[in-house]
Amino acid sequence: MTMDQISLQIIKQLRNGRKSFGEIGRDLSVTTNTVRARVRKLMKNGTLEIIGSIDPERIDNHFLVIVGVKLKTMRLAQKGEEFSKLKGVISVAVVTGRFDLMLTVLLNNEFGLNEFYTQEVSKMEDVLSTETFVVYKNYNWKVPYAL
Repeated sequence: MTMDQISLQIIKQLRNGRKSFGEIGRDLSVTTNTVRARVRKLMKNGTLEIIGSIDPERIDNHFLVIVGVKLKTMRLAQKGEEFSKLKGVISVAVVTGRFDLMLTVLLNNEFGLNEFYTQEVSKMEDVLSTETFVVYKNYNWKVPYAL
């Protein structure tokens, strides 16, 4: 979808998830109905999703990891879709470089690295290797709650 400046500005305004369509319209000099229609269209075509996001550092016993996955197959998109359904997985990207996939995973003390690998990743076929990067400090990284 081609994005015009109004749609991009509406998306930027929605970073404050509590801001009303009326306030956004006033800030951008457009009507509330224009904002509402644009948001509806952006959501319908999958460009925009309005969700609650958390900072894992601010919730006790929660942490993020990044997992690089090297596969035995070149069915990268299919495998990415499969990995995206695992418990704790927030996002999956098909990437270039030494890994085929990069996962962002939310974990906690009850469902940690051991559980993620033994209960979830162990179900996946065609995994050649993984490398885990524990995020010990983040800046402006908000994620949906996925546990």
